[in-house]
Amino acid sequence: MTPDTANIACRFVFDGAVLFLWGSAAYLWLLVPKGLSGSIWARLAVWRLAAVVLAVLATLVLLPVRCAMIGNGWADGLDGDVMISVLTATSIGTAWAWQAAFAAALLMVTLLPLRRKVAATAVVSALLLCGLSLTGHAAMNDGWLRVLHRANDMVHVLSGGAWVGALIPVALVLCRLGDGMAGADARIALIRFSTAGHVAVALVILSGVANSLLIIGGLPLDWSIAYQRLLSLKIALALLMMLIAVFNRYGLVPRMGRSHSAGKALAAGTLAEIAIAVCVVALVAWFGTLEPFPG
Repeated sequence: MTPDTANIACRFVFDGAVLFLWGSAAYLWLLVPKGLSGSIWARLAVWRLAAVVLAVLATLVLLPVRCAMIGNGWADGLDGDVMISVLTATSIGTAWAWQAAFAAALLMVTLLPLRRKVAATAVVSALLLCGLSLTGHAAMNDGWLRVLHRANDMVHVLSGGAWVGALIPVALVLCRLGDGMAGADARIALIRFSTAGHVAVALVILSGVANSLLIIGGLPLDWSIAYQRLLSLKIALALLMMLIAVFNRYGLVPRMGRSHSAGKALAAGTLAEIAIAVCVVALVAWFGTLEPFPG
């Protein structure tokens, strides 16, 4: 495996894990009734622990991988002098230090009492996602434009993560619809998610358009360039997710109390969104390493 391929793999693992932690924790903290929230949080225990471990491991691996990319291959990946130079003299090193600090904080959050753990997970995961704007295409500008680009990147990743990261707990909430008292809380949680989803999707669209303007000056129409080709595919998949979400909200949610099949269809639609979201995260991990224009 080349350092470039390892970098994409690390980005995919880290981004996917932290998006899940942010979206699921924010949803259960802010939108799900307390009793049901605690129950779903407990059922996600293995998923949460796996996500934290993957985020920490990806962070640890990422420094030698980026040292190998900057240096002369894997031989420089674990060279102490190269690591010190990267950490102290590059924006990549600064971004990695941010990521490492909050990855360690994320690990410490697992030791907190349950009543504080959900909120703390959401806050620390959000800070980890914000750190992604310290490198990559958001750092290609100077002055106020760089600040604007980074702020826009933060809005994009946080709004997108609030949507896709919540899909797994939403799937678990769907399973509680027919469960007595919990069923009423489940319906409230789903309606709240659908309502908040309007805001999240609007922010994803607006910030995505702004990102395209800031990076390539318009729409990704030059498919001879790998970056623009992959970005176009990501946009198409995101639009497909939005269509499924709209159908879920306006076609299925109003029928939940009257039709058992509506609940099954809603579960199937949510699983489809999760699968598409994984593909979107993989594409972003890939084209985020590419140049948006011909070399």
